[in-house]
Formats: sequence, C-alpha cells, structure tokens
Amino acid sequence: MATISENIQELHQRIARACEAAHRPVQSVTLLTVSKTFPGDAVRAAHAAGERCFGENYVQEGLDKIAELADLRGALEWHLIGPLQSNKTRVVAEAFDWVHSVDRLKIAQRLSEQRPAGLAPLQICLQVNISAEASKSGISLAELPALAAQVAALPRLRLRGLMAIPEPAGDFEAQRQPHRALAQALAELNRQGLTLDTLSMGMSADLEAAIAEGATIVRVGSAIFGNRAARA
Repeated sequence: MATISENIQELHQRIARACEAAHRPVQSVTLLTVSKTFPGDAVRAAHAAGERCFGENYVQEGLDKIAELADLRGALEWHLIGPLQSNKTRVVAEAFDWVHSVDRLKIAQRLSEQRPAGLAPLQICLQVNISAEASKSGISLAELPALAAQVAALPRLRLRGLMAIPEPAGDFEAQRQPHRALAQALAELNRQGLTLDTLSMGMSADLEAAIAEGATIVRVGSAIFGNRAARA
C-alpha cells in the first residue's frame, strides 16, 4: 500500500503531465489537499511531504484540526470547501484562510463583518452550480455577476474567483465542458472590471480536464489519503 508521501508524489506527476498537455506552467496549479474525515496525523504526514494547503468540508471538523495542528498554523493554509451556514460564519471568519463555498450575499456580509481586523483578508470563491443540479449548492450563472460585484465591494474579504463541483461525466471532452463554462464566467467577470485569478475546479477523477480549461486549484483527497471512512 502506497504511503501518503508516495501518493502525493504521484499526484504531482499527474498535475505536471496535465499542465504539459495544456501548455501551462506547473506552478500555475495549486494542489488543495482535501483532508476531510482524515485525522490530524494524516495532515502532518502530507505537510511533511511538502503540502501546505488543506481543504475541509465540515466546519467543526476543520476547527478541531486547526486547533490540533496549532503548532503548524503558520505553515498551513486552511480552506473551507463545504457548505457554510450563517450560524457558523464567525468561527470560520476567525479561523480559516479561504472559503470556496460562498453562494449568498448574507454569508459574505457576515464573513466580512466577523473577520478579525488583525488577520489578512479572508480569501473568497463564489460557488457556482455549473451543472444546474437540484442537489448541489451554488448560484446560477445568471445570478453570478450581481453577487460577484457585491462581494467584491465588501471589506475584510478578497474575492479571488469561482468554485464548482460539476456532475460526473464519462469521457474527457464531456468533463471539459462544465469547467470551460466556469472559466468563461470568470473571464466575463474580469471583462466587467473585476480582477479574479482563481478557478477552484477539478478533483481526483477529472483534474486533467479541469487543468485543460484553466483550473488554478484542484481539490484532491482520496487519491492522497485513500478511501474515506463513513462520517458518523
């Protein structure tokens, strides 16, 4: 069975091959190591193998891990990539570095108000329901321009870009289509005067397609840590 370090090395090789195929520098893609349901020791092992960006889906689990790994706080960057309810915004604003899953102005306003003045601005991505799935969070492409303009104007936040979780697709070209749509949405927002630089898209199964369409952050967990235990 491969170690976390070996899995990370293999994954970076995948990213490098995808970047080469897309004629992109490998430095243009950041690996976000998705540590949800895995223990703090696994995060330590991934950090020892060179990783610094970690993604959590569940607020309390993320807070517990941030506390457990407080000795590494300056070396780690914590990203919330799961849904965020309004009653959890304060602790997220105080503890995390990034939030990828903002899809309502109310959530962004609360994060802005509750971000401590002594911390760097909270880095924000807007989650887009790019495949228009009823079961998925995220705003529609039609709603995106208005929300992006409102969030970009809030203090203590920095709107960086867009995030999406497309529905699974069987082949490479089908995987590329929703990622292309998200990239086009980002480009259109920039044409309207915003300065966004982040496309958080692509996971273990489709990161090559996402990188081909301009992903700057790919979110990978199981290919690094193994299969997840069921969440209690």
